[in-house]
Amino acid sequence: MEEITKKAPNFIEQIISDDLVNRGYTRVHTRFPPEPNGYLHIGHAKSICLNFGLAKTYNGLCNLRFDDTNPLTEEDEYVQSIQEDIRWLGFDWGDRQYFTSDYFDQLYDWAVILIRKGKAYVCDMTADEVAAGRGTPTIPGKESPWRDRSVEENLDLFEQMKNGVYENGQKTLRARIDMASPNMHLRDPALYRIRKARHHRTGDKWCIYPMYDWAHGESDAIEGITHSVCTLEFEVHRPLYDWFVTQLEIDPRPKQIEFARLNLNYTIMSKRKLLQLVKEKHVEGWDDPRMPTLRGLRRRGYTPASIRNFCERVGVAKRENIIDVALLEFNVREDLNKIAPRVMAVLNPVKLVITNYPEGQVEQMDAINNPEDPGAGSRKIAFSRELYIEQDDFMEDPPKKYFRLSLGSEVRLRYGYLVTCNEVIKADDGSIKEIHCTYDPDSRGGNAPDGRKVKGTIHWVSAVENLQAEVRLYDRLFKDEDPNTLENFLDGLNPDSMNIVNGCILEKGLASAEPGTQYQFERLGYFCVDTVHSQPGKPVFNRTVGLRDTWSKVASKGNG
Repeated sequence: MEEITKKAPNFIEQIISDDLVNRGYTRVHTRFPPEPNGYLHIGHAKSICLNFGLAKTYNGLCNLRFDDTNPLTEEDEYVQSIQEDIRWLGFDWGDRQYFTSDYFDQLYDWAVILIRKGKAYVCDMTADEVAAGRGTPTIPGKESPWRDRSVEENLDLFEQMKNGVYENGQKTLRARIDMASPNMHLRDPALYRIRKARHHRTGDKWCIYPMYDWAHGESDAIEGITHSVCTLEFEVHRPLYDWFVTQLEIDPRPKQIEFARLNLNYTIMSKRKLLQLVKEKHVEGWDDPRMPTLRGLRRRGYTPASIRNFCERVGVAKRENIIDVALLEFNVREDLNKIAPRVMAVLNPVKLVITNYPEGQVEQMDAINNPEDPGAGSRKIAFSRELYIEQDDFMEDPPKKYFRLSLGSEVRLRYGYLVTCNEVIKADDGSIKEIHCTYDPDSRGGNAPDGRKVKGTIHWVSAVENLQAEVRLYDRLFKDEDPNTLENFLDGLNPDSMNIVNGCILEKGLASAEPGTQYQFERLGYFCVDTVHSQPGKPVFNRTVGLRDTWSKVASKGNG
């Protein structure tokens, strides 16, 4: 599949290139380090594409490492889903899959070294007491009463913590750095906490677990990571990571580079908030097509190429900004335009009767599968005396420049004939029951034999041969552009984010459509066969994105 042209080197690539030329680096080794406590979302996709992309650019390596330091939130289910999502996105880590739990013994031994050097101590303060005594960026924190315990006492207490003598929250191991540091992360941070919980990999071997900040940089060092690419929130953590590797005399040390995380308007990225949406059943689950998870986007019909291209277009920035979600929609629309077969579907049907067409006759019309792909070929679709068209494609009293069907007007039926509307049949309640037309028998294929111009073209499906199906019209999950700014983000939910439409009329051939297959419903948008609700012979279709391209219009005005 053709990818978009790569841009000039970003600032991270410039740093790495300089390291290779001027600072003695002989290779590039990156990693993608997800925590297995949830499903990956579009924000993670940017980090995946960046880390694996850097390794590819410099003919290096990229590890997949699960930072599994919290047994209360981590599950094998998340490990499996993360593996599947990364592979679906188009990347592979070979035999370089690791877990922070692989290094628990080494991390414990390194913690002992810090204690022996007088750089770590066992503290009896509760979490609330620690927080209360931390101070502010301009006011020093209060030193722990247990900060000056002897090395021997700290070694003994730390071993007792490991052996399960104490209960959760009774003690922590803290680094002994500087309670007056203007960097709050250097004010004696915790290295280990007691957490008597079964770990998804190590079982009950451990009842103390390393804190993320303690384990993260050291795990990079163990794996020989040369460039630790992190999002901006870790910039203030970097002095702490440097302090750890300095005290442990680790060389060479990983070089941390920070970049701006991906933020989308009308979108929530917080794992905690996404979990709340799932638990409170505001969505069907993590793979709900309205969710920004990779599973949700995949179920909705987004392609791996569209997400990779989106991440490439977004680029790598040093400052936080919010990206218009219309750019993501543009990329999937661009990709599906190349690969999605065209079909005809009527979502809001009204019957059209061609009164001078022979009763009982059914013709097979040639229809192009994809004009963007000459190799896609064509298909046959049934044309009959009675058809269905969209209710919106007919108006009794149309405005000027209305080029669809109205009384007395002539339109082209896509791949069919030219028809002229002569009469409207209404039900007792005044609604339109049938639209009666006559056709020009010499206009097969939609071409006027006398060369007359017909401006309007509408789509249709035969009333004789068709498939009735459920179509789910998805829209953005949030109606507020920035739901993160709301006091309660749930107040920004879009009540019209999903509209289930039954009785839609589709081409008969779609009855055998496989789950996950994408199509363009002509004039309506791009749709995907749902992988959850579809049954053999009874596909359910999810709208991926409409045909309207708002982002390219914005970009053309210089605001893209």
